[in-house]
Amino acid sequence: MTPDASPATNDVILDFQNVTKQFPGVTALSDVSMQVRRGEIHGLCGENGAGKSTLMKILSGVYPYGTYEGNIYYEGQELKFEIGAIHRAIEAGIAIVYQELTLVPSMTVGENVYLGKEPVNVGVVNWNKLYADTQDILNKYNLDVDPQIPVRHLGVGKMQMVEIAKALSENAKILILDEPTSALTEAEIDTLVEILQTLKSHGVTCIYITHKLEELFRITDTVTVLRDGKAVTTQLTKDLTIEKLVRHMVGREMKERFPEGHRQPGEVVLEVDNLHAESPRVAGQEILSGVSFNVRRGEIFGIAGLMGSGRTELVSTIFGEYGKVTAGTMKIEGREVEIKSARAAMKEGISLVPEDRKGQGLILKQSILKNISLPNLEQFSGLLNIDSDAELKACQQQAKNLDIKTPNLLAACDTLSGGNQQKVVIAKWLLSEPKILIMDDPTRGIDVGAKYEIYKLMNELAEEGVSIIMISSELEEVLGMSDRVMVMCGGRSSGILDISEATQEKIMAFATGTA
Repeated sequence: MTPDASPATNDVILDFQNVTKQFPGVTALSDVSMQVRRGEIHGLCGENGAGKSTLMKILSGVYPYGTYEGNIYYEGQELKFEIGAIHRAIEAGIAIVYQELTLVPSMTVGENVYLGKEPVNVGVVNWNKLYADTQDILNKYNLDVDPQIPVRHLGVGKMQMVEIAKALSENAKILILDEPTSALTEAEIDTLVEILQTLKSHGVTCIYITHKLEELFRITDTVTVLRDGKAVTTQLTKDLTIEKLVRHMVGREMKERFPEGHRQPGEVVLEVDNLHAESPRVAGQEILSGVSFNVRRGEIFGIAGLMGSGRTELVSTIFGEYGKVTAGTMKIEGREVEIKSARAAMKEGISLVPEDRKGQGLILKQSILKNISLPNLEQFSGLLNIDSDAELKACQQQAKNLDIKTPNLLAACDTLSGGNQQKVVIAKWLLSEPKILIMDDPTRGIDVGAKYEIYKLMNELAEEGVSIIMISSELEEVLGMSDRVMVMCGGRSSGILDISEATQEKIMAFATGTA
């Protein structure tokens, strides 16, 4: 499974040979063999649970030598990280940037980059050297960040740059990036692409993990696909297509990325007219400036817009959990309503699958059962207790309907893959039997197979008469799943398009205010 390579990338820096990793009752990796060449950007993809993170944790020392079988050769020498495995991996020039940022917000960029390894003279930190060395790293790799600014004042894209600088401060030869663009804007993604090309020109080898298939074709030189813990193929990116890649990932043909629906939208269920709202954090700051739209029964109503356009603020305000409404009206089935809390929204038949499933959608350490039942306990409560049998039966039915892959409902949610975690979030809100289901980036950070299952579920719910409002950062998803699309720009609804007339170009024109 070694791809053809040009002479410039013919030097193998990493060689995985028959790597196997087992957990109690689960084989996470099975006989994985693959090679990574010096100075290339090597994509690693596969469905959730395919083994990508496990393989990278072995490489970066999280799982030390002796906890897995097989061999890994790095620059011709076998890796055997034992005592202090993570620290030894860093010393060897192997660094990883995780999807969840690990910075200290109150510290400056320089302090974060050199945290735990500050230059010291006679027991005192040499701050001039710390900031000068940080600036040298930033300059070398064209990272546009002020080393003396506190991290809390940076946007997510700049924070990602700081994470990369922190990894490179150890003279990393191999940089592992795990879903680096999940929270970035298009402009920030463009900047990251430029940074990766700069790293490549300096001889740094990158292993790039992502679920966004378009990124693999835009960024990587080579792609390895893992499926069910096995390495299925390694090929030059230029020799692949999205269709071929999907087939390798899921083990079957997926002729259509978006399943065909048979929706027949009916009468208007939700009407929002000239909605204005203020920020709950900054007094007097308007976050919604006159939003008007309606949603019909059995319709998938897409909402698009750039980061910061007000998409999430809009749906969170409708759900009663964000902005303070200062003007405008909202009607459900023709009746004017005023919603000031999630509980009030649920009583009106509105449910919200939030953008941040880990931070807002789940209690990760709690069981699947408790997560599904939590917002629905009134259904199972008597005078003095909860009917545990009814609770279990209802949650089991939801888990079965959504095909949540778990040994049992007592498993903690943090043991599940991203796709199954998202299904748990959806399950708990479906148990409330909503008339209007709001889904904020419902397929963010999950694999192509799980995405397809969620798309099918959305079609089925809409066909049963549920009105779905779907926010998505992916224009293809908006176009592939919506009946109509509203585009947000600067806290306003800048345009509503029927899907028959919607294109990426039109959406972007409305999103940028140039339509």
